[in-house]
Amino acid sequence: MMRIPQPRLWRSILFCVVWSLPCFQVLAIDLDLQNPDSVKSVASDLAWDLVSFYTGNNTGDVPGNLPDPYYWWEAGAFFGTLVNYWAYTGDTTYNDLTAQAILHQVGPNRDFMPANQTRTEGNDDQAFWAFAALRAAERNFPNPPADQPSWLSLAQAVFNEQAERWNTQKCGGGLKWQIYTFNSGYTYRNSISNGCFFNIAARLARYTGNATYADWANKVWDWVTDIGLIGPEYHVFDGTSEENNCTDLNHIEWTYNNGVFLLGAAHMWNYTNGDENWRKRVNGLLQAQSSFLSTNESSKNVLYEAACETVGTCQTDQFSFKAYLVRWMADTARLAPFTYDTIMARLQPTAKAAAAQCVGGKTGTYCGMQWTTGTYDGTVGVGQQMAALEAVQANLLQANPGPLTDATGGSSQGNSAAGTQTSDSSRDPSELRPITTSDRIGAGVVTGVAACLVLGVMAFMVS
Repeated sequence: MMRIPQPRLWRSILFCVVWSLPCFQVLAIDLDLQNPDSVKSVASDLAWDLVSFYTGNNTGDVPGNLPDPYYWWEAGAFFGTLVNYWAYTGDTTYNDLTAQAILHQVGPNRDFMPANQTRTEGNDDQAFWAFAALRAAERNFPNPPADQPSWLSLAQAVFNEQAERWNTQKCGGGLKWQIYTFNSGYTYRNSISNGCFFNIAARLARYTGNATYADWANKVWDWVTDIGLIGPEYHVFDGTSEENNCTDLNHIEWTYNNGVFLLGAAHMWNYTNGDENWRKRVNGLLQAQSSFLSTNESSKNVLYEAACETVGTCQTDQFSFKAYLVRWMADTARLAPFTYDTIMARLQPTAKAAAAQCVGGKTGTYCGMQWTTGTYDGTVGVGQQMAALEAVQANLLQANPGPLTDATGGSSQGNSAAGTQTSDSSRDPSELRPITTSDRIGAGVVTGVAACLVLGVMAFMVS
């Protein structure tokens, strides 16, 4: 697929040639947040560059997969961003590619557990693909053909399987990070896995009106707060080990851990018609975002990944975390209007700062990660591009009708029994592909080099 460069790009290239100027200075994006057409134009440029990383539609490649060094979970997040892009802009350019990718990865049991990912798939990995399907249901993304599973049923299948994995043998409950005993991190209980389950339960409760989902959302929230993964000031910590019965906490805070609980809490506030407890929790999580907000006058209220960004230790996964935070903040502003002013006071400067980083690569619109610096950091990647795109398009939230429910126009038909006929233990490990050097441990920080990173960051923060 060939795309003719935008007129802005042609003019800038000509200007650079004539005046012999560094092109990155000229190609800086002019984002007018008060003009929806400007926001959509910038989003279009960023989305084009994002999709340039995808190889799953190439001959011989696998639909839905990203190339190394990107892991399977991030591919699910990638297509969730493209669903969001369509919902915000109305641009259908990537719809067929997105639907093909999601449906190709559902696996034989239609539950986002393809056999070739079992060596590395954890609860959080499965959930990020469920998020893509759930977002498709909530936004009325074109429904799959009749012989394919619906968007809603895919999310329900993941919910049902994860509810079966709720483990009370230690720690009084909770989801393990990993699904299988042979995967590293099996004894770790982290916020993102439990937060994803909470998020899915809350969203299914609102979409379907089924109180069983809401009961599970309440159950998960109570457990994570009792165990201390969400502290009294609503800071969300990375995880805890069941080897010590979850009495020790890894106090690293990541942006997406805050966001995954924020959106779930906003759904519960909306579902309960304004319950004050959920309002307090939403506000508490927003207040706890102070950990990720720049206080510098030149970048005030711009979001950053505090645990690794300022010390230059962010890895492939962490480059993308802000994408999910801003995505979920935008939905929160729609679901819980009392948060709108607070959230927009963060999304607007963040979008401007993110767009200012998008001056790299062959198109001059590839994005870096360090939005608070005012200077392009020289990096490109799926995570950086996805985060900047989500930050920009989130400012179209007022024109977006979602998230929908089956009572407000959502057309995806559900199947509350999806996923209940399958068994995690029935999988035959002999069918698994060999582990390669590119296989990941997971979407968190626990073992090996990642553990060293955590210790280093903690030492830096203490000092």
